[in-house]
Parts: sequence; C-alpha cells; structure tokens
Amino acid sequence: MVTGLWGRAEQQDFRSRVRGTLLGAAIGDALGAPVAGLSLDGIREAHGPAGLLAPAPAHGRRGTVTARTQLTLFTVDGLVRAHVRRDTGAWHPPTDVHRAYLRWAATQSDWGPDERRKDNGWLAQEEWLYARRGPDRACLTGFADGVLAPLEQPKNPTARTAAAATRSAPFGLLVGWEPALVLQLAVECAAQSHGHPTGYLAAGAYAVIVHGLTRGESLDSAVQRALGLLGARPGHQPVTDALQRATAAVTRGQPGPDALTALADSTSGTATNPSDGTGDAATALAVAVYCALVAEDVPHGLRLAVNHGGDSAATGALCGALLGAQHGETALPAAWLTELEGRATILELADDFSLEMTQGPSLHGPAGQAPGWLARYPLG
Repeated sequence: MVTGLWGRAEQQDFRSRVRGTLLGAAIGDALGAPVAGLSLDGIREAHGPAGLLAPAPAHGRRGTVTARTQLTLFTVDGLVRAHVRRDTGAWHPPTDVHRAYLRWAATQSDWGPDERRKDNGWLAQEEWLYARRGPDRACLTGFADGVLAPLEQPKNPTARTAAAATRSAPFGLLVGWEPALVLQLAVECAAQSHGHPTGYLAAGAYAVIVHGLTRGESLDSAVQRALGLLGARPGHQPVTDALQRATAAVTRGQPGPDALTALADSTSGTATNPSDGTGDAATALAVAVYCALVAEDVPHGLRLAVNHGGDSAATGALCGALLGAQHGETALPAAWLTELEGRATILELADDFSLEMTQGPSLHGPAGQAPGWLARYPLG
C-alpha cells in the first residue's frame, strides 16, 4: 500500500488493521494487568488450574489498561501531528513523537487536563488518561527533562525492559514507509527512555513486524524481515536470538505454559530478572511472537501470552497488537471489548490516524482544509 493511492477496499482493510492493532494491544494489556508479576503458580492459585481465561479486575475493575496503552495512544497522536506538520516543511517525526510522550508524562503528575494549553490537542484532554497505571521507571525518568537525546547518547543506557516496545506498534502502521525507516524511527523514539540496545532494538524489530502484518504479510515473513534488518545493528544479538528461538519453538511440542517456560529460559541469560525469564524486552518479544504464531484465534493467543511468570501485561499487549494487525478488528473478542477502558477514545484515535494516512492532503494542504483538524492536532 502507498499513501495517496488508496482504493476504497484498501482504506477499509487498513482501518480495520489499525483498529485491530490498537484495540488488540489494549485488550492484551488489560487481560495481563491483573496477573503481571505473579508466578504461574500464583496465577493458578488466583484464577484456577487453567489460569486466567477472561478479563479480571485490576485497578478497580475489569478492562482497565496500564501505562503501556496510554503511551501507545500518545505515540499515535505524535505520528498524526508529524504528518500534519509536513505542510510546514518542518519534518522530524522523532520530535513530534517525543513531544507526545512529554504530554503523557504530564498525565502522570497533573490532576487533570490543562485547558489553557491550546497546543495539547484533544487526546491530552481525555480525563481518563490522568491515572498512574504502573509506568515503567525508565519512562518517567526519560521524559522528565524534555530533552530529545541522540541515538548515540540514549537515555537510561541500562534500561532494557519491554516498556519501549509495548508503545511501538503504531510505528508499524506507517505502511507507506519502507521497513528500514520504520525500524529507525521506532529505535530513535525508544531510546528516549530505554537506552540499552536490547530495549530499543526490540522496539524497532516489533514495529517492523507490525508493519509487515499491516501490509498483509504473514507473521513468519514479517519476523524474517525484522531479523534481516536487525543484523546490521550493533548489539542486535539478544533480540535476534530471541526471535529465532520463538520461531523455532513453534514446532516443539504443544503450546502452553511449559513451552513458554522453555522459551523464556532459553532467552533469559541476559534478562534483568532471570528468575521470571521475561525481564527484558527481547524475551517478552519472543514470548509474544511465539504466542501469535501458535494462536488458534485471538483469545487463545492472548490467554497463552499472559499465563506465565513474567510481565503478563507487556506480553499480552505485544501479542494483542500482532494479532490485531494480522486479522483486523473483527477478529477481536467482542465480550472483552465491551468492558475495555477507553475504547471510544482508542477507536476515535485509530480512525483519525487512518484518515490522516489515507486522506491527509484533503484534510490540510493545497487540496483543501478540514475545519477543526488543526485544533485536534495542533502544530505546537
């Protein structure tokens, strides 16, 4: 697909995949949130021998999302603004995405929206986003000073958790971009909080995989493309090894907790918390890719992705976006969507992103102006 050459069927397919990606990430996040950090035995003690099979309460009710979803939405907001800004000749997407992350950081400290800030746009006015839902410490410190760091001097150079990867699916929705550029953008933005190569390269590889799925490629093909692009990056080996082990594990026995444990153990040598096997981004990405590869359907893949002794919210979010990008929104479990926090906001943002990517010139540019679009996505 190439922006500017969209037929109606292509636009409909793209919108379904964008919605699927963002909603899938959110329901995976919400599904995993109640059991994040629990051991597998702890999950079974709390939810029965089969583990967690459906959304359970977290942060007060079922369907609540964490900082992973919050940051994903602000990634989308930043990408839309970057495309709007092209009209001005000031084209630097990492700056616009970084500014969006600073707006997210304000939601973690302010009581509510600042209506005096006219350049905040509509997303930062959503009151439900003003809640702390387990933000990764590296995200809070990385976005605390407002400085856009070069990749040669990344923020938090020892941070390697999956928090940067879990906000990076939207980069993969830039289907008009070449995969190498998607990787570069995701890496530069991830390095603003997670400066270890494992942290930012996992984010870049994940974005490339989502990119391939959104373009209609198979998951295996998308993973192979990501592996090819990773090979030229210093420090890629932990992420490369993890993805290769994920694809190899597909043929080794029945999918289930034992298979996940074996996969996590095989990639946990460099994890920040080897005891749970999913302490680093490479391992979390491997778990998510494996679960998406063996999934019989979306619920099956997500249940598999969260029932293990690691960061279940991260692996659920990563897997949910992969399955949503691959199959579109109609494949997502309707019953889980009905209770999803912020669903209306997610859908509105997804549709805005689709409009900007497919019909941007008619919204702002020589072809015409849409009243209110710049109020929603101001240039500031």
